[in-house]
Amino acid sequence: MKKTWRWAFFSSGEPRLRAGWRLLIQTFLLLTLVFCIGVPAIFLTFIPIPGMARFDEFAMLLYQIVELVAVTLSVYLARRFLDKRPFAGLGLKLDSRTLPDLLAGIGIAAGIMALIFGLHLALGWLTVEGFAWEREDLPSVLGGMALMFVIFALTGWNEELLSRGYHLQTLVSGTNLLWGVVISSVIFSVLHLSNPGALWNSAAGIFLAGLFLAYAYLRTGQLWLSIGLHLGWNFFEGPVFGFPVSGLGFYSMTRITVSGPELWTGGRFGPEAGLVLIPGLLAGAIAIYIYSKHLRPALTSLQADISAQQEEK
Repeated sequence: MKKTWRWAFFSSGEPRLRAGWRLLIQTFLLLTLVFCIGVPAIFLTFIPIPGMARFDEFAMLLYQIVELVAVTLSVYLARRFLDKRPFAGLGLKLDSRTLPDLLAGIGIAAGIMALIFGLHLALGWLTVEGFAWEREDLPSVLGGMALMFVIFALTGWNEELLSRGYHLQTLVSGTNLLWGVVISSVIFSVLHLSNPGALWNSAAGIFLAGLFLAYAYLRTGQLWLSIGLHLGWNFFEGPVFGFPVSGLGFYSMTRITVSGPELWTGGRFGPEAGLVLIPGLLAGAIAIYIYSKHLRPALTSLQADISAQQEEK
């Protein structure tokens, strides 16, 4: 009976809970922190901020700050006390490759969105209605774009630390690499189902995006390229080119109207829900391969867990 109890809760060969229990506890801790920090933060949205919309820009920034604290703290505590692994082992090593990976990710994402934008234009699915600087002064436009960059930088950190960081790597430690990538991408897709306009096509598109971001992590052994891709994807998709970002509208310097077939364009959800996403992801995957071809991934906790699984077999 005692052996059965230990088998159900603890990993074999090491004194830590099984992957499923670690994921459940981290999720409970995350939700608790979001509630404890987020509820008081809601009242801050009622404070008027000069030059900032009360319920859009400020609320979005505040939400990402709450998520930053909740995700980072919950993952840190889970890694230290449940996983018994270093926080930096998730792929957060700071070295000479950190900045190049971030910039490469932003640049690759910019190229993907430029390709998608160009395809819309070439196929007559998109009309450019105007630009922000035609209605606002330059400082206002630059301020709005800078704010969007900060918001999406926080989003990139939060979602990649959770999805390609804790979810993917914990699942791999309990199953294998293939199932870890697939299940973490499914969870990533499910987390976007509450977005406006989300349907089966958007769920499929976000799932593919999850696989794409996991590929970037696996090619480098670090999360920085994935974080840069996530940041660049959202920033160029919405604020630069004017598309909806996973169904959400944001401040943009480009005003567009999309009138093409929703199966291809994604409709109100944006390109992630359309077939136009596929050539973008393929081009991005090729760019990731070329960028990482001569890189030697650093040893991470993920690789250590995979090695341990192979030794057990």
